[in-house]
Amino acid sequence: MRILFLDLDTLRPDHLGCYGYPRPTSPNIDRVAAEGARFDRYYCTDAPCLPSRAALFTGRPGIHTGVVGHGGTAGDMRLIGPERGFADRCRYDNLPARLRHAGLRTVSISPFAERHGAWWFYAGFSEMINPGKGGMESAEEISPLALDWIKRNGKSDNWFLHVNFWDPHTPYRAPEEFGNPFADHPIKPWIDEAMLARHLRAIGPHTANEINMWDDTPLPRWPRYVPAIRNMDDLRRHMDGYDCGIAYMDWHIGRILDELARQGVLDDTAIVITADHGENQGELGIYAEHATADEATCRIPLIIRWPGGAKGVRDRGLHCNIDLAPTLLDLLEAQPAASWEGVSMAATVKGSKAVSRSYVVLSQCAHVCQRSVRSDSHLYMRTYHDGFHLFPDEMLFAIENDPHELRDIAHSARAEVANHAAILAHWHAEMMASMPDGYATDPLWTVMREGGPYHARGMLRSYCERLHRTGRGWAVEELWRKHAADPSVNGGPCPEPEADLALRRGDKTIITEDA
Repeated sequence: MRILFLDLDTLRPDHLGCYGYPRPTSPNIDRVAAEGARFDRYYCTDAPCLPSRAALFTGRPGIHTGVVGHGGTAGDMRLIGPERGFADRCRYDNLPARLRHAGLRTVSISPFAERHGAWWFYAGFSEMINPGKGGMESAEEISPLALDWIKRNGKSDNWFLHVNFWDPHTPYRAPEEFGNPFADHPIKPWIDEAMLARHLRAIGPHTANEINMWDDTPLPRWPRYVPAIRNMDDLRRHMDGYDCGIAYMDWHIGRILDELARQGVLDDTAIVITADHGENQGELGIYAEHATADEATCRIPLIIRWPGGAKGVRDRGLHCNIDLAPTLLDLLEAQPAASWEGVSMAATVKGSKAVSRSYVVLSQCAHVCQRSVRSDSHLYMRTYHDGFHLFPDEMLFAIENDPHELRDIAHSARAEVANHAAILAHWHAEMMASMPDGYATDPLWTVMREGGPYHARGMLRSYCERLHRTGRGWAVEELWRKHAADPSVNGGPCPEPEADLALRRGDKTIITEDA
């Protein structure tokens, strides 16, 4: 068996043609989807990059691995403790390790381990090729490495080739000479001038006034990068930049598929296409960041084209990325790791119906601290640290009819809020009861004790000063009230003059619209 695993960073499924996107971003990915199974409601349990791939490769959610954030204690796998043998469990239980045990030569073309100091990522790979730019690679730097490997090894049997593209990740990096194939294609119409005006009043990093997380500093090296979105032309250029990143990556994926065809092995090669997370593109007022535990960030594509498998299948069940490892081992008729907590979706790939989860719990502790429940019809979000966005503690969206999270119905659907809060509490109790030996702490609370989400630490004072300079000083007192006690804040009085507090506006709910 040959398996090509395309790991496409920061890819929203709803920006792919095979998932219904009207712009022609992905003809090569669409071709693979037409020949295999597409999973419509597939989520990463933990976002963003580091926690997501930790869950994928270990088959366990972040609450059990300990990897729920991008820094501090939550950026590392939990130690096993006195029960550790000569090697740790990653040597035996990581997805690549199980694939190698099943007889496949395992190869990765990715800078991910070095980017995040996640050396466990290499566990089980026989060959690792690091492009060397820590995730800043463009597709023309990745595909030649894959093409060279396939030319040398493609005709051999029993390999697993992991290829990691980064082009949809900010800053959008498609070369200028690629042009703009979407110049004559309108953007999706859900953000109009009135919505953009609301987003320009939003508070927090990566909102419309500060795409560069905390400010609007231009990045001339990246001509497609838009540092702030202040009008509809900016919005158009921003969306074009993201879509061009996808299209440019897709073109290079086409080159890899063509080389497999030249080697005469394309039809006999299994192809898996997925992502680590999606991307907020206006949802909750956030742009160009994978910053929340919601549909925009946590819903990801999954396409599996398996030799002899079903073609053109669409799976509408609820699934998550810890389900992928057992699925691949099931398809190979090999033994999964005993520690994996996922549920195989192989039935869908073979043409029958896989078991759907009744809900999926989503976690984000790098930009905010949130846990969410994605049920069949709703998304319930519980915020523990808002990352300076002034999110309410609880939000609820009828997500099937409101995919861009425009109407928070938590205040009017209290029974659904209570139901989903109970689901989250039940999940948490189960996870804590099955916590690895020696651990009794939820890593979310470790993040909170260490100063909150990594990407929000130490920024409150300078950000409050920026809010005053940009006419949003009305939010400062509330931010300071909520966060002055954070361990990463130096304390002291609110750093803004009282006169500026007169700028306070009555309507603070700037990122959602009441039903």
